[in-house]
Amino acid sequence: MDKETDKRKSPKKRRKQSAEDRRKRLFFQKLAVFGTALILLFSLITALRLSEAEKAKEAEKERKEAEIAREESMLTNRRTAIAKADELALGYDYDAAINLLMEEENYDSDPELTSAIAGFIAERSHLEAKDVTQVPHIFFHSLIVDSSLAFNAEKLGASTAGGNNAWMTTVDEFDKIIRQMYENGWVLVRMRDLVTVNEDGTFLKNKNLLLPVNKKPYVLSIDDWSYYHAYAGQGYADKAVVDADGKVKCSYTDAEGKVLIGDYDVVPRLNSFLEEHPDAAYKGARGMIAMTGYNGVFGYRTDAAYKTRENLDRTQAEWLNAHPDFDYEAEVAEAKKVAEAVKASGWEFACHTWGHLSVTNASVEALRIDQEKWQNTVAPILGKTDTIIFAHGNDIGSFRDYSEDNEKYAYLKSMGYDFYANVDASTKYWVQIRQNYVRQGRIDCDGYQMWRALSGAAKTNVFEDLFDVSSVFSSARPTPVTAVGKA
Repeated sequence: MDKETDKRKSPKKRRKQSAEDRRKRLFFQKLAVFGTALILLFSLITALRLSEAEKAKEAEKERKEAEIAREESMLTNRRTAIAKADELALGYDYDAAINLLMEEENYDSDPELTSAIAGFIAERSHLEAKDVTQVPHIFFHSLIVDSSLAFNAEKLGASTAGGNNAWMTTVDEFDKIIRQMYENGWVLVRMRDLVTVNEDGTFLKNKNLLLPVNKKPYVLSIDDWSYYHAYAGQGYADKAVVDADGKVKCSYTDAEGKVLIGDYDVVPRLNSFLEEHPDAAYKGARGMIAMTGYNGVFGYRTDAAYKTRENLDRTQAEWLNAHPDFDYEAEVAEAKKVAEAVKASGWEFACHTWGHLSVTNASVEALRIDQEKWQNTVAPILGKTDTIIFAHGNDIGSFRDYSEDNEKYAYLKSMGYDFYANVDASTKYWVQIRQNYVRQGRIDCDGYQMWRALSGAAKTNVFEDLFDVSSVFSSARPTPVTAVGKA
């Protein structure tokens, strides 16, 4: 149809045609909108489906990661527990090792745990109970770091140098003794490991001190870890300290005046050895430290006399005059810090009497006075103890049992002492376990006893099963070694 024809159409027809066109356009517009809506809806549904899938995928990923983390945590915990159990087993505490692993999840099905537990059970089956009445007890005083000073009679005088030679042990000798005893199968135990305690507090022989067949128990103690004023300038450490890692060390001033921190005495030296050789100690055992108080403890001047400035002896007065900035409270605080670190490393403290008292000749009243001083000035720093190690190798009775009518025993028992020790180097071991107390003889590993064994003067070489005296005895020692002064 041409334009002329279109023009001839009536207005009515033209309007009808126009309306039809509009309807078509509207239809297609709606169709386009609907199509777009469908596309958008489809896109939304697709997006939602993808989102849900992503969420599910992410959730699955998180679940797997959590599962892996849990497995890694369990693995870490398991490995940590096994390492700790191995450490306990090295110290012959197989029961504790087994119980520790049985606290782990799936201990009865996890191959690593079941294998470790089975191994400990097998090792435990080869242990044997040791006779606790045949356990030697060795002891030392503070170690000589510089023997050229300690044995110098020209500088110190014959009596002082002779005393050092007789009653002390050098660092090198100590190291050889401990290593040889370890190589000879000796294992450090506590004096209290020799007994079991009933509910009423009475004692029985421990029939379950279990060690391998080729291992033997011994007890160790130290006397007088106080660095008395009399030790100054003689080649000993100055004081005990706690280092940045919380370990007990010693401060030592060498011949040139240089202050050094290190393993300059028995406690830190033995600690370091046992860290490397945990199988040298039974259930983490360490030794006992017998402490006096008249010059303070660990080289800190903690006795009341330093605070009150009353009843000072000559050496105390001279020391205070040389230290005008002395702070008693700070000194006590440092000593307590050392005591806590010492106990944390496994050591125990014993009373050695406050004044290094000769208990054999002392009256009960003298014991009371001395104990009052110890309890007032030493116990607050070290803590309470149930052990007394007699000074000078004394005792409050003979080798026969302490009797109830022994006034000294009755008094000390009333003060809470259950474990007693003297010095007896005439025999390789001496242990007395009774219902109400435990008593043990100690062997002094010093120049005098080693010389007696080496020279044949001793009827019994009490060291022959422990270590070889000939390879231990220091060539720096003047010989013969005689019993000069008192230990």
